Amino acid sequence: MKNYKIIISGPVGAGKSTAVRALSDIDVVDTDEIASDETKIMKANTTVAMDYGVLNISDNERVHLYGTPGQERFDFMWDILSQGGLGLVLLVSNAYPDPFDDIRSFLQAFGEFIGKTSVVIGITKTDEKASPSIDDYHTELGDLIRQIPVFEVDARDRVDLVMLVEALLLSLEPE
Repeated sequence: MKNYKIIISGPVGAGKSTAVRALSDIDVVDTDEIASDETKIMKANTTVAMDYGVLNISDNERVHLYGTPGQERFDFMWDILSQGGLGLVLLVSNAYPDPFDDIRSFLQAFGEFIGKTSVVIGITKTDEKASPSIDDYHTELGDLIRQIPVFEVDARDRVDLVMLVEALLLSLEPE
């Protein structure tokens, strides 16, 4: 059995927990707690350590999915969860005031990890706010994301998310 480990990260409310649940072929293990800071304005519960699920690709391949907390105060978990990972799926909400800054921040925070692996970006909540477009992301972020696959995705849609995982796996150089 071939096992892969992928990290799913991004800001609070971008859809990380939802994505792990949509992708997983097992019951997801989560560490959701009642939000106790400004996060409670956006949602009642938040991930404080991780979400974990498994995506079976074939009879002999599976992907272990680790969703990170989105709050920077739990960023120590980002490093812990990234150990042994093949790459990063970065989810960013289009409905947030500055999704460009969110991308910059997370690419910087995961820079060392991404430098050794790979990354794909999923833009969520385009149904809530259609702008900026994918072209706007490329225009605004230019060289920062030139070599990174960027997709509009629905964090609830398994097909969209499998596309992200496949894009990440295909971007990795074979060993």
